[in-house]
Amino acid sequence: MVKRTVEISAPAGSSVTGVVTNPEQCRPGVTPGLVVAHGRANDLSQPLLVFVTEFLANQEVASSLRFNFPYAERGSATPDRPAVLEATFRRAHDTLADDAVCPPGAVLLGGKSMGARIAAELVSKGPEAEGLLTAGLIFLGFPLHAAGGKNRPGLEPLRRINVPSLFVAGTRDPFADPDLLQRTVAGLDVPGILHVVEGADHSFHMPSSTRVPQEEVFRGIAERIAEFIRSLSALG
Repeated sequence: MVKRTVEISAPAGSSVTGVVTNPEQCRPGVTPGLVVAHGRANDLSQPLLVFVTEFLANQEVASSLRFNFPYAERGSATPDRPAVLEATFRRAHDTLADDAVCPPGAVLLGGKSMGARIAAELVSKGPEAEGLLTAGLIFLGFPLHAAGGKNRPGLEPLRRINVPSLFVAGTRDPFADPDLLQRTVAGLDVPGILHVVEGADHSFHMPSSTRVPQEEVFRGIAERIAEFIRSLSALG
């Protein structure tokens, strides 16, 4: 595994930090790439994002880029406007796609919670509306609704998901009713895959009573993501 920090241009002349993680035997133009965004209350150092991206590199599955949104770079708790979040994600995508060290083959998009919604919105918009094309989507804790608000789901970002997608969700996630999530994933333009983590909450933490090590939970998620990426590579 080879890690390096990069600077990504952001709106209004600012810049944000990114971390590119490559497999030791990265193959230019062949090894897939994953651009993954953090959630509202964290940054690129979110433990699950770090674990997944390093796992994918160590297993020679994919290169990755995790990055900060501008508000996280500033140390603010208040997210930027959607247009700024989307523009930053696009520039992160371009940074990995144009990487001079090991340019990726197919590029996937993903995110944790809010980052997942931004990834979905960009794909639903498509390049004709300043969105993005992608080989696949990986959603970690996609927030379908506010806590306790399953009768008022926010499905707009998923309106035109026409590529393979993997949704990873915990059964105790207050932002994703299990039945609603299952119906939503099955009803996408290209039906997605749902990987359920029994007992996990929105951050994929388990009840202390289960005594399941956090690393074991993260490893199970990372293995499922690796399997998903390999399946896309097999399709060409």
